[in-house]
Amino acid sequence: MAKFQRKPIQYDERGFRKFGWMDKLAYAAGDFGCNMSFALKSTHQTFWLVYMLLDNNLLSILVLITQIWDAINDPLIGALIDADRRKYRLGKFKSYILLGAIGLTFAGALSFLPVPTADTWLKAVLFILGYVFWDAFNTVANVPYGSMLSLVSNNEGEKAQLSTWRSIGSMVGNMFPMMILPTIMWKDITYDGSGAVQGIADKFFHAHPETGLPYAIGDKVINPETMEPFQELQGMTVFIVAIVMGVLGLLAFLFMIKKITLRVDESSVKVGEGQGKFNILGAAKNFFTNRPALGATLAAMGMFLGMNSASTATSIMFATYFGMPKLSGIASAIGFVPMIIFMPFIKKIVVKYGKKEASLVGTLVSCVGAALMFVFPVIPNRTVGMVMYILALAIFGIGMGTYTCVSWALMADAIDYNEWKTGKREEGTVYSLHSFFRKLAQGVGPTIVIALMGVLGYVSANGVNGQTPETAKNMCWLVAGLYCVSALFMIVGIGVIYNLNKKTTDKMYADLASKREAATAQAAVDAAPEVQVVFEDASDDTSTEE
Repeated sequence: MAKFQRKPIQYDERGFRKFGWMDKLAYAAGDFGCNMSFALKSTHQTFWLVYMLLDNNLLSILVLITQIWDAINDPLIGALIDADRRKYRLGKFKSYILLGAIGLTFAGALSFLPVPTADTWLKAVLFILGYVFWDAFNTVANVPYGSMLSLVSNNEGEKAQLSTWRSIGSMVGNMFPMMILPTIMWKDITYDGSGAVQGIADKFFHAHPETGLPYAIGDKVINPETMEPFQELQGMTVFIVAIVMGVLGLLAFLFMIKKITLRVDESSVKVGEGQGKFNILGAAKNFFTNRPALGATLAAMGMFLGMNSASTATSIMFATYFGMPKLSGIASAIGFVPMIIFMPFIKKIVVKYGKKEASLVGTLVSCVGAALMFVFPVIPNRTVGMVMYILALAIFGIGMGTYTCVSWALMADAIDYNEWKTGKREEGTVYSLHSFFRKLAQGVGPTIVIALMGVLGYVSANGVNGQTPETAKNMCWLVAGLYCVSALFMIVGIGVIYNLNKKTTDKMYADLASKREAATAQAAVDAAPEVQVVFEDASDDTSTEE
């Protein structure tokens, strides 16, 4: 029997392991770790609105407060990392990532403490403290993790692959909370012989709406609008899931830290080198004159303002309009599935057509899906309406697939663009300012959505089972509008503002390579020892000729 022989590890001329599968898997594990905990954010508002029964207006204010702080702490932490000159055994980036990963494990569970009977003031305090710690540790891990893409490789194609694999890690990390969590956190309400439960009128609770016969103990209580069982959210289940996902995320981070190779010297990631104290105002000015960074940021803001902010409204829509909240996660995941289609081809697509060009085509397709979203609420049959919704979401997801696969590579190019135009890389600051506006959208989006839900008739005190049919229909229009906003923002960001097409990108990297080669050659000359040449004066020769 032939003995299995492991393929020897290949090293480059500098002694680093050559870029390969381990780097891609490790980098994907990093975003998987982030999302194992923080993907629960899509459930956070639903948990506090439906289970903790916080008032719509109070919840929208609390979300806005926490997200403003969230947006502020991103550039602060980015500047802290840039200015940190200490030496770490694991290196600066990996050390900060490890600190954030450990904190996420505990802070994520703190954000889902199941205490629905607590006083309103205590709920508000728990909401703010839990989320602030949860988000702060996510920032500590995520800012250096995002910036680290430029340290793994300088090769444009390899960075595009890392961006794709980051998207894979993000997608897999989102799949569990998106698909599995709704199926286990919602439970059918059964008749137990007691009085009416919260949000369900007595006339609906005691007799089946079709037969009119009294319920027997243990029978499912049926919603007369949807003819599906009334359901309630299980807060303790969400709390346990938050603990489990935090631990899984920590393990993923540890794998990434151990296996990924940084081939670019971390000392190159410095802000204001040779120019005295770091000036965050100057760095911010550079960011606002960096068109690729602004375009990529606006597109990301659109994604969060629209699609991601729709998560709470989508859960409420499935609970009140379709009567099947357990299916909300599976339906939403359909929007992510098309990403898989593009993953094997994204490198060839980017090399042949360019990142901007591929992303723009994708956003135009997403617009078509967003437009179709406005059709499903007018379909009388709710089952057919759900099929139409899923079809529109799938088309939207096909367009999003290309953009999502290269979105982080777009920001990596924006960082290099900053160096090209200003001579400074400023990874941490550029990325953290991008994260500032992205998270500002994450905060403003849910705040607006929760407030709009109140305007459209949703009353949190009634729970999902006590909403009127008109309110349920309004949730459908709200979801459709949010997806449309998402697509429009992305078209403006990528199509109008982002100015790094394929031709410009190729020129940028050629210029940067030339500058770096010249800098390396000059550094070698400066480091070479001085050689003194002494010439002897012949007149000093005392020898005589015989």
